[in-house]
Formats: sequence, structure tokens, C-alpha cells
Amino acid sequence: MNSKKQAYNPYLPSWEYIPDGEPYVFEGRVYVFGSHDYYNGYVFCMGDYVCWSAPVDDLGDWRYEGVIYPKTEDPMNSEGKMCLYAPDVTVGPDGRYYLYYVLDKADVVSVAVCDQPAGRYKFYGYVHYEDGTRLGEREGDEPQFDPGVLTEGNRTYLYCGFASVGDKTRSGSMAVVLGPDMLTVIEPPTLVIPGTEKSVGTGFEGHEFFEASSIRKAGDVYYLIYSSVLMHELCYATSKEATRGFVYGGVLVSNCDLHIDTYKPAGQPMAYGANNHGSMVEINGEWYIFYHRHTNGTWYSRQGCAEKLEILPDGRIPQAEITSCGLNGGPLAGRGEYPAYLACHLFTEKPSVYVGGDEFPKIMQDGRDGDDEPGYIGNMKDTATAGFKYFDCHGVTEIRIKTRGYGAGIFEVRTDWDGEVLAKIRVEDTNVWEEYAAPIRIPDGKQAIYLTYRGERNASLLSFTLL
Repeated sequence: MNSKKQAYNPYLPSWEYIPDGEPYVFEGRVYVFGSHDYYNGYVFCMGDYVCWSAPVDDLGDWRYEGVIYPKTEDPMNSEGKMCLYAPDVTVGPDGRYYLYYVLDKADVVSVAVCDQPAGRYKFYGYVHYEDGTRLGEREGDEPQFDPGVLTEGNRTYLYCGFASVGDKTRSGSMAVVLGPDMLTVIEPPTLVIPGTEKSVGTGFEGHEFFEASSIRKAGDVYYLIYSSVLMHELCYATSKEATRGFVYGGVLVSNCDLHIDTYKPAGQPMAYGANNHGSMVEINGEWYIFYHRHTNGTWYSRQGCAEKLEILPDGRIPQAEITSCGLNGGPLAGRGEYPAYLACHLFTEKPSVYVGGDEFPKIMQDGRDGDDEPGYIGNMKDTATAGFKYFDCHGVTEIRIKTRGYGAGIFEVRTDWDGEVLAKIRVEDTNVWEEYAAPIRIPDGKQAIYLTYRGERNASLLSFTLL
């Protein structure tokens, strides 16, 4: 009997908000390091750094490792007035784990260190030049942002940058080389991926660098992952050298599934996207891209998701489709109850690439941040659709849904976003979660489930059950 848990997107509990995920495999476990949003947060990255991990052979069994670094640990932030932006971790030549990060109102890179991947990190120092000047504060330096790190031997490659459209003061993603002390710059900053002001004739046009530098190596190829100026997509560039020669490769994932044309038009968004940040990791011989999605109708409550990647023989990586079953290794079981917060698609008849607006449905929760409350989809007004992909269906003859709210109408059930209606489930006004059912014939095999609300006012969706 298979005792493994199914793996979902988001891969962490519905009440946890860890964006900017940097995944690594250490000693048989996958560790995810990221920033820490709050439910109902009013800015990005309000929490301390925490860590989650899972066994490499059971990617549905995530364990909370606790707080690994409080925001007040940095000497510049003893009063906790600044937020911890997206971090990255690397193993130094001494075998210790080094955490690199930038505070939200600082221009320099801070470093913390620990003997274990998910232990309590201690402040170590600031990245600096040989004369002691901190990187980011020398004349001509650009402010540091979103560090990505990779250590090979006694050299650590550090990538940083932020370059919004039209900002002539920022160049793009810049690389420096650090010595074996993990702090001292031994090779100065050099531009490796251009922003919009430096991109003409580079091949990066249309997908220029915005933020979120992250570096990985597969074979002898360096993959520099980054968020483009479109924000919702993670792109990659490749080179045989760590600090030069990067060539645009393509899009790894879009958190609104833009560009994907296998099941819908390429320009049609299927979820409410916004900024994106994440990276690649190899787990048991398979590659995955970790990224984040947006909830609560805002930019500030983001959750980690992951999808399987395929690295082709020539090194190219086709764009991954967003799903509800990313780390599962295949479709979810086609029977049982599934929470609505697993929706990978969320849209109305009015397309929108970006999150925000009271007219759109949103994934949310009751209670406060940290409360162990199940996520659900709220504000489902007429034409609001939630899509779930994929399920291995066999002999499904009934579907049930749990709803509440001031909504009187029906939920239409499809297996394609624009497909035939296979069932209609009537729902009523209710202040508590009520279950409604309808007979259905879902074709056997790998299927998606789409639930579209048609009716007055709005409803909330807690779960659906396939029988």
C-alpha cells in the first residue's frame, strides 16, 4: 500500500505564505528558503525567515522547520523596522550554510551563517570590497537586491539587481565573485542580464531583466533564472561561464499561464498573476521550477507552487503549465474531496493578467495570519471560474461542492475551460458551508475540473468531491 501523501499546489498548508522560493536538496530532503508574507499583509515580506522541508521521495509530506532567522538579527535592523526580502542559501567551502539577503530599505547584501540547513542562522557580516567598503555603497555601484548565490570550490558567484522599465540608473542583473570567506569581493560587478535600458541588440528584448536573480547549474551549463519586466513570468538564460556570455533561453513558468497555447490561446491569462520569483531544483533525477502565486486579491499574500520541468538534450527548457498537482509526479486521484484553494486557474469573462480588483474571485481564508484555517475561493460572482488540473478519473458518476455566501444560482461543471457543460449544481444563500450534489459522467483518464458560477451576488467555494 502506498503511504505517500499526494502533493498539491500550493505545496505548503493553505495558511502559509512563503514566496520567492529557493529550493535545495540537502541530505535526502528538499529545503525551501523564501521570504515570508502574511495573510492580509499590507507590504511584501513582513515575517521572519522560516523554512519547510520534505523527503525527496515524498514531496507531499512537508515539515515546518521553524524560524531560522528573525528580522531583528541584522545589526541594521535591531528594531525590526525593515523587512527581510528574498534570500538565497549556499554551502561554503567550510561546509557551513550561508544565507544571503537584502533588507527592504538597504542597498547592501547581508550574510548569516549556520551549521545546518534549517538551524538558527547567526549574522555573519556584509558583502564588501577588499578595502572594507560594502558592495552597493562604492561610487558607481548599483543598489543590491534579490541576491542569488552559487559556490564552486573557493569561489562564490553572487548575482543581484533590480531594473524597472525606463529606469536609466539600473542596468540589470549584476554578478560579482566572492572569496572563500564568503564576504569579500574578488571580482567586481559585471552585467550579465540586461534591463530594458541596456537590452537593444542583446536577444533579451521583450523579456528583459526586472528582479529575482537565481543561479543553478545543470551539467556544465549555468542557468540564470530571473523575473522579467512582465513580472508574471520566470525566464532563464544560459552560459558555459558563470559571469559572462548569458544568452536568453525562454520562459520557465508564468503564474497566469500566459504564452501556453496547448489548451487555450497563448495570450489568454488563466489566473491572476503579478510578480514572480523562484528557481529550479533537481529531485531524484527530475527537474522542477518553484514559483509563487497571489492570493487574497492583493500582491502581498503569496504562496509557493512548483511544476515539473524538462531539460531537452540541447539545454532548452519548454515552459511549464501551471497545475494543481505540480510535485505529485502525475495527476491526482480521481476520487475524493479536494479543497478549492488548489485551483490553479481563476478567472471571469473579463480577462486580467494581474491580480487586484473587487470584481475578481480570490483565494482567501478565515481568521488571521497563522490561524490553521482552510483556504477557500471567495467573491465568486457571475462567470467566475475555478479550474483544477489534473485528475486520473475512472468511473466518476457524481460531483459535490461545498459553498456558502449570498449567492443564488448554479455551478456549471466542465472538463475544459470552454468545453461542454457536464453537470449543473444549484446552490442557495447560506451563512454556513453547505454541500450540494449532481450526477455527472466524467470521461475516464486524465481530466481537468472547471467550476463556473452563474447567478446573483457572490458565492464562496470550499471544496469539491468526485465520487
